[in-house]
Amino acid sequence: MALSTQPYKGARDFYPEDKRLQKYMFGIWRTVVERYGYEEYDAPILEPLDIYLAKSGEEIVNEQTYNFVDRGGRQVVIRPEMTPTVSRMVAARRQQLAYPLRWYSIPNLWRYERPQRGRLREHWQLNVDVFGLSTVAAEVELISVVDDIFKAFGARPDMYRIKLNHRGLINYLLDDVLSLDETEQHSVSKLIDRMHKLERSAFISAIDAAITDAHKASGVTERILAILDSQTIDQLPADAQNHPAVADLRYVLEELRKTGVTNVEYDVTLMRGFDYYTGIVFEVADTDPENNRSMMGGGRYDGLVGLFGVEPVPTVGFGWGDVTLESFLSSHRLLPDLISTTDLYVALIGDVESAAQPIIKQLRQSLNVAVGAAGRKLGDQFKAAEKLGLTQVLIIGETEITSGSLKLKNLATSEELSLTVNEIIATKQ
Repeated sequence: MALSTQPYKGARDFYPEDKRLQKYMFGIWRTVVERYGYEEYDAPILEPLDIYLAKSGEEIVNEQTYNFVDRGGRQVVIRPEMTPTVSRMVAARRQQLAYPLRWYSIPNLWRYERPQRGRLREHWQLNVDVFGLSTVAAEVELISVVDDIFKAFGARPDMYRIKLNHRGLINYLLDDVLSLDETEQHSVSKLIDRMHKLERSAFISAIDAAITDAHKASGVTERILAILDSQTIDQLPADAQNHPAVADLRYVLEELRKTGVTNVEYDVTLMRGFDYYTGIVFEVADTDPENNRSMMGGGRYDGLVGLFGVEPVPTVGFGWGDVTLESFLSSHRLLPDLISTTDLYVALIGDVESAAQPIIKQLRQSLNVAVGAAGRKLGDQFKAAEKLGLTQVLIIGETEITSGSLKLKNLATSEELSLTVNEIIATKQ
């Protein structure tokens, strides 16, 4: 039986045209974050399973990781996200690093989950983290980075919506205002994180099942729904208005709007799925009805570095996957026409492969040059150039080598010019 030509389920093959798009997206990511002073890092794709068991959440570890025991008997995992890894790296050099520390990476990540639109098992993700800033100036900076990235891709503010919440405020509402116990808080918070994927009746039934009969009888379900129906911070219960988290949220919203980020709003239902978040959390949603989903997110996770036996470091970070970015750019018609990076195709006539090398080498000082297969018919070499998306073909035979006058043919127009090497380089620059 013949082997399948399909890639592993949930993964992608990247042909040259696909790599052009990836290179474009990664290039914009790098350009913008480096403008803010962030430096790139990387790490092994395999990590000890323990660092994910510690804080990523049971769903990630039990349901979404590729984990196995290696030949040395160690439990390892193919990294599903980068936050525990970068926290480990910072902890390893806690005393030597200069703070605030600004790092970013674009790693290859794997999660074992059902492939669907905007979500695959394998993806690449921009991770941006700032360590050592305890004030919400860090959140303002990172959300500004996100907004600048969207603008660098040509997006308008009405194409995406930036949403904010605060885990400290959520915890206060569930604990102090609603008086839920620890188990109830955990269950309700997980349900809120999934509420937009559920029918309202199913969500209400799930809330009823997650709290005690006494709480149901006292109207806690209705109070939860009233809080989740709040459209602004001012609509939250009066008990919450003086909480420090509310002041932080108001400050971030005001500072962002001062700098022209007009599409930012408070969203009481925003939870973020990871257990390690401690402060403000944020996500960006696509406003296109055909792709109305979260594209990226992040928040403050001050305690994660401390899990590695060192003093904790205040940290804010975000992750942004390439799959959701590509869907956004496609749905809003923001994808550019990306052509081959090859400038010129050389077609060889006759036994001139060796004699043509000095000319080809001179061309490559200034241009990207692909060379056809010696001995093939000229028409076949033209077809090869066309399949590569190239229209400019330089024809080199014995006559051209002897005279120094080379034929440059435009396959799209059939126009043919006789030029020297220097003239060819000049026409392409």
